[in-house]
Amino acid sequence: MRDNRFIVVEGAIGAGKTTLARMLAERLQAKLVLEEVEENPFLKDFYKDRARFAFQTQMHFLFSRYQQQRTMRQMELFSERLVCDYLFSKDRIFASLNLSDRELALYEKMVGWLELDVTRPDVVVYLQASPEMLMERISKRGRPYERDMERDYLKQLNEAYNHFFFHYLEAPLLVVNTNGIDFVNHGDDFEDLLKRIVSHRQGTVYYAPIERGSTS
Repeated sequence: MRDNRFIVVEGAIGAGKTTLARMLAERLQAKLVLEEVEENPFLKDFYKDRARFAFQTQMHFLFSRYQQQRTMRQMELFSERLVCDYLFSKDRIFASLNLSDRELALYEKMVGWLELDVTRPDVVVYLQASPEMLMERISKRGRPYERDMERDYLKQLNEAYNHFFFHYLEAPLLVVNTNGIDFVNHGDDFEDLLKRIVSHRQGTVYYAPIERGSTS
């Protein structure tokens, strides 16, 4: 049985999904697809006034992600491994959290049609982290448009992610609590996680990190 070919890494802002996706792509010699976050012209304004700019921000992300998904469908997934740092259906997390009832109704009409063109991943890796850990990582990377992010919003977003993936059944899911693993600075952590990612094929599994110094 072959290893998983289409890998998606997910997590709330600051969870480390792009970092892990880059590492996986390099290690597996895979095509890397990154979410075009900084290209969204409404994002900076959204963090300053969420109610006013939520719909514009959401629509830009939705169609940007959809365009990427269409391009991905044209790739020969059977001959080229693919690693992506976002799951298309997670777009609903932000929509339900930020849009008004009328905006959400319009959004649901559009996203239901767009999802028909989206390729199902072989495995989804969900990176969990505490709100405190997320804030610490966000502060360290120092992206200008994230400076206005409210702590309460990040907490709500983190809870929404946990709820979404608790009910996620569309693909095999590997849940990784990043509070207890350091795949960036510890090679053993990364290698063990990598083995689990490429081999996980059924249901939801909560990843248990290897013990420091373990060779098993």
